[in-house]
Amino acid sequence: MTDEPTRPRRILLRSGKSPFDVASLEQSLHRDVFATNAGNLIFSDAAHKILTTPRAEVFSNGIRTDPSAAGRINEEFDVFVVPLANAFRPTFERPLKRMTQLIKKLRIPVVVLGVGAQADLKYDAARLKPMEPTVREFVTEVLNRSASIGVRGEFTEQYLKNMGFRDVEVIGCPSMFMNGETFTLEKRAGSLTTESRVSVNGSHSAVRSHGLDAIIRQAHERYPHLRFVGQNLLEAQLLHWRETSNPIGAQTSMPTHPSHPMYREGKVRLYVDPATWIDELRAFDFSFGSRIHGNIAALLAGVPSTVLCSDSRTLELCRYFGIPHRKISETPKNIDPAELYEAADFGELVNGHKERFLRFTGFMERNGLENTFHHGDSGKAFEAQLSKLALPPAVRPWTDSDPDSLSSRFSWMQSRMEELAAQNALLRSQLEKKAGQVSIKVQAGEGAAAWPSAYRRARRVVGRPVRRLLRPEQ
Repeated sequence: MTDEPTRPRRILLRSGKSPFDVASLEQSLHRDVFATNAGNLIFSDAAHKILTTPRAEVFSNGIRTDPSAAGRINEEFDVFVVPLANAFRPTFERPLKRMTQLIKKLRIPVVVLGVGAQADLKYDAARLKPMEPTVREFVTEVLNRSASIGVRGEFTEQYLKNMGFRDVEVIGCPSMFMNGETFTLEKRAGSLTTESRVSVNGSHSAVRSHGLDAIIRQAHERYPHLRFVGQNLLEAQLLHWRETSNPIGAQTSMPTHPSHPMYREGKVRLYVDPATWIDELRAFDFSFGSRIHGNIAALLAGVPSTVLCSDSRTLELCRYFGIPHRKISETPKNIDPAELYEAADFGELVNGHKERFLRFTGFMERNGLENTFHHGDSGKAFEAQLSKLALPPAVRPWTDSDPDSLSSRFSWMQSRMEELAAQNALLRSQLEKKAGQVSIKVQAGEGAAAWPSAYRRARRVVGRPVRRLLRPEQ
């Protein structure tokens, strides 16, 4: 009698999409595969690669949390792995509560692979006080199902320890370990010149509140080959559709706005797949800006980078990994990227990487997780599978009316209109059926308010997307 082979462990990973899920730009933006910020895909793809071993299969759970799926998850998976970014922030409290509701129902281990709290550059956690009960409940439920919780840096560690938690480990972010225990980086040029290819990134808040627009504007004047790399969904919508329903998109000082010179010159990109993002950055000489994962993408491409930190979430990661950084509040608005390049020292980042990697994999092992670098092929099969995919190109500014550039947009819009028409027909059928039921009840003197309620629900479901698609260009 022979023993039956042990089946691979099934790992459910919280991520917007699998690295092998290929979709068109239109589909990617419509589905919001990166949960409003493409930087999320950098660390979720890294986690997917790291967790894939001969004894483990990784499946993407999507970003939306559905507590009612707990039964299925318990039956189909062996562990739930949750990479997070700045989840301890007021605007994420509701999703955090939903995640806690799901975790409460899970009977399998739950491992948080890095989470951060968001405060200002002074590490003042006062603004997080109102949501402390939510954070406390989340962390408690996680620790009931794991040996410890992984956090991104010193501030988050102290934040949780001040709340009484002790099983807290600083592990940074999975994105920095995408290539394992080695990390090489060197400046390919002694200094930047006007011919250097420079990449810049930044958020709307950094532009609006911290003067990043002035830094970008002057860099644009000095470096003809400057490129801005966006990350947010609304920025992608502006690049691909030239409009967004989000009022923040009206900020004309952002290079992703159609009126900005960099947009008009086609010097803006946004990526829906990390592999494409990292690959295209390899041609650059330097990257800087306020986006932590925008600069980590450059570092993974072997490009020297400097982060202009605007809050605790970026500052604690830079300090932990030894990434060159400056507080944006202390950075002159006329700073030349050449000064940042010259001052950047990558010694701590490179020399301390192996120790940080072993700390990260040690955390994984204490929580029952293997990694591809110690227990697999170091990601070779993952990379081979990824290389065979026809990933979509970067989202670029819509600056021309070439038929080829319009065909995919119009084809997708046509399919969406057909889909919405089918949904509308189904709703009409349901409403007619409901109307008949209401009519009978009204004749009997009951249920008179049912029809208007159903009608209003149908208008909300169908009306808004149709109006958005049919809205004429301004």
